[in-house]
Amino acid sequence: MTNKIQNPSTHVPKTPEMNDRDFINDCLTTEKYLTSSYSVALHEMSHQALYQDLMTLFNETEKCQRDMYDLMFKKGWYSVNAESPQTIQQTYQQFTQYATNQFSTNPIQ
Repeated sequence: MTNKIQNPSTHVPKTPEMNDRDFINDCLTTEKYLTSSYSVALHEMSHQALYQDLMTLFNETEKCQRDMYDLMFKKGWYSVNAESPQTIQQTYQQFTQYATNQFSTNPIQ
C-alpha cells in the first residue's frame, strides 16, 4: 500500500474553464520541459559566454519550477508517494553498488 504525501487540497471548482490549479500545472509542466531542454543545450554548448547566459536562464527557470511545485504542494494540488525506510535503503544500496562497479579503479581486462 502506497501512502501519499499531500497537504489538504484547496477546493477548486470543476468548470470547463481553466482554473488556478490548471494554469499553475500548465506552467509547471512548461518549466519542467524548459529546464530539461536547457540542460541538454548546456551539455552541448562550446561558446563560454553563451554557456554563461544560458546557465543564468537555466537557474532562473529551475527556481521558478521549484516555486510552482512548492505552491502546488502547499495547496494540496501535488502529491508524492511515501516510501518505506526499507525501500529507500534498498534503492540506496542498489545505486551504491552500481557506482562502485562502474567507477572502480580496477582496469577493464
